[in-house]
Amino acid sequence: MKPFSAPYAVFTDRLRNRGQKTAWIEYTITATCAIGNMLFGYDQGVMGGFLTSTSFANTFPSISSDGGNSTLQGFVVAVYEIGCAVGALSVIFGGDRYGRRVTVMCGQTILIIGAILQFTSYSLSQLIVGRIVTGVGNGMAVAVLPTWNGECSRSSNRGRAVLWQLNVNILGIAIAYWVDYGVNESSLTGNTDWSWRFPLSLQVVFSAATIIFSFFLPDSPRALVRKGKVDEARDVIDMLSLEIDPVKRAEATNISLSLIENALEEENTENKTSWSDVFTQGEGRYFQRLVLATMSLCMLQLSGLNLITNYAPVIFQDTLGMSRNLSLLMAGFNGLEYWLATFVPIPLIDRVGRRRIMLFSAIGQTITMAVLAGCIAYPNSKPAGYVATVGLFVFNTFAGIGFDGIPFLLPVELTPLQTRGKSVAIATGCFWLCNFFVVMISPVLIDRIKYGTYILWCGTNLCFVPLIYFLIPETSKAALEDIDVLFQTSGRWVIGPGSRQKLRDIVAGRQAAESSYIKEHREFDSNKSQVEIIEDTSADKHSQV
Repeated sequence: MKPFSAPYAVFTDRLRNRGQKTAWIEYTITATCAIGNMLFGYDQGVMGGFLTSTSFANTFPSISSDGGNSTLQGFVVAVYEIGCAVGALSVIFGGDRYGRRVTVMCGQTILIIGAILQFTSYSLSQLIVGRIVTGVGNGMAVAVLPTWNGECSRSSNRGRAVLWQLNVNILGIAIAYWVDYGVNESSLTGNTDWSWRFPLSLQVVFSAATIIFSFFLPDSPRALVRKGKVDEARDVIDMLSLEIDPVKRAEATNISLSLIENALEEENTENKTSWSDVFTQGEGRYFQRLVLATMSLCMLQLSGLNLITNYAPVIFQDTLGMSRNLSLLMAGFNGLEYWLATFVPIPLIDRVGRRRIMLFSAIGQTITMAVLAGCIAYPNSKPAGYVATVGLFVFNTFAGIGFDGIPFLLPVELTPLQTRGKSVAIATGCFWLCNFFVVMISPVLIDRIKYGTYILWCGTNLCFVPLIYFLIPETSKAALEDIDVLFQTSGRWVIGPGSRQKLRDIVAGRQAAESSYIKEHREFDSNKSQVEIIEDTSADKHSQV
């Protein structure tokens, strides 16, 4: 019987060894990770529309936007992030043992249980428990999905692959807004509990789709090598190769496998790393890379983006004075525009680079938050309200370009294979804790300090500019093992300036070594064949004599 950890090969066998058509295996892994990530965005956006709903307020009056407790409201929305943090940190202990694929499937199964608890809730306590369980499952999946996608992608396509995955994450936010608007406008659901139960139940559909697709896809070759399954890893590398010629494909497979094995064994004489190793530096600079991975994800949260994502309908209705229907409609357009903005960096990510795009967005977000603060300071001014509305759209545009996918891509690229599973899990756990902090305090900040909320986020975005410039290196167009060499040869924290050229030199050196290896290997095989021919000929002559 086929073990649960092994995929069904009916899909991959039809596409392997078929040249460019084989890329559809890689694309399907990206699509599966994207569907899983869609839940991350969907759950972030879906709750905001309920908080101003009459039917939701009737069931949970203590957390409604009309007379409810703002602190309790923030807690119920944000407790989901606590569950996500727990789920992400749990990957530290099981992520490497079970691999990327199985971890994702387990996380999505837990998420389904949590979603059922949520949409069947009649008490606030059950809703809170459901959000925590949903968060645990989603945290496990989100901690692993970008890693699974990135490790199965070619180095020339890795940036675009992860950005496509996160693009669908933002599509989840847009879908959540429009589902909220649709059920609110429908005569069948508008004034019933189904106006919030139906949107929550849709989470089950996305999770089930992710699990079904995962049954037919391979695990990451790096994760397989990490578990000692070298033959399976070689088979996956061969499966993902676009090379038709069997000899060249075998050569490329052996080189890729050697790079992974060397990265795992280097500086690890016992061939085993404990979770505490991520807090040590060493030649591999593990701790520095953990800090950078965590920083990149936490910057996304501390930009103020989730203030808008989670509370867009509330901001439009309570802060800018729009009606409920108009606020839901504007939130829908805001989510749609945010999703469209995420298309901008996809063709640029591997050409322009990660650092330049993030710097552009951080500067744009700083300016936009300053404008929002100035406009919201005058709540009775219609022109200021119009400018603030536009400002929310502009902020999401900058965020969609540089702060949607890249912060999730960098932890995969910046951390070494030896500690990647643990480092990404810790970074993702900190990401969810920051998310909890932002979502928890946002209603209180809006209620107490008004426009000062936007001044706060303006300041954090301004701090991001020097952090990105000095500390985060460029990682585009390089194998993950090339980035290891970049950190090992740099030996300092200020690694950002000049990193693009240094990485190019490292890639060029590695490619030259690979070409030399292939040439020597072919010459050896050729000489060996000639010797065999001579020996066979000599043997024939001797037998004839």
